[in-house]
Amino acid sequence: MNKAFVKESDGDEDEEGAALAAAIPAGAKNYITPQGYQRIKDELLQLIDVERPEVVKVVHWAASNGDRSENGDYIYGKRRLREIDRRIRFLTKRLDSAFVVDPSAHHGNDQIFFGATVTYCNQAGEEHTVTIVGIDELDPLKGKISWVSPVARALTKAREGEQITLHTPLGVDTLEILAVSYPAPQD
Repeated sequence: MNKAFVKESDGDEDEEGAALAAAIPAGAKNYITPQGYQRIKDELLQLIDVERPEVVKVVHWAASNGDRSENGDYIYGKRRLREIDRRIRFLTKRLDSAFVVDPSAHHGNDQIFFGATVTYCNQAGEEHTVTIVGIDELDPLKGKISWVSPVARALTKAREGEQITLHTPLGVDTLEILAVSYPAPQD
């Protein structure tokens, strides 16, 4: 049956935008480091300047072959174009709402703010090193945690040598802050 007569979607809604927008607390800014901003900008330009034109060529070629209903190149190409366009819209919105914060402004400071790399020890004696970054930059496997995460919120504004309390689903944990560092300013 033709899609025009059914109330089903292809999933074209901006699902990732809705999911990540919900992660930003109401009334808060979308903080991001300069490196994170550049990474998103580079991905956006790659999609606009390279990937989308290539897919458009393939779709144009496939459309010129005749019957589109059983043309795999055409069907896949149109689907890929929708994915690329959805990602372009999402990245554009993220860049428009981004508030770039340079963590090197706090270089030499022992208080924890956005962009700090923090080494802490929990009650079990496990040592962890994390960097507090924006929602769009988060990568837990590399130790990059979002500034809205419970750990980052607990660490923020504390100083090196202090002990803080972290409320977790398993109970209360005490974290001792061992080291705080920021990247050196670029000249």
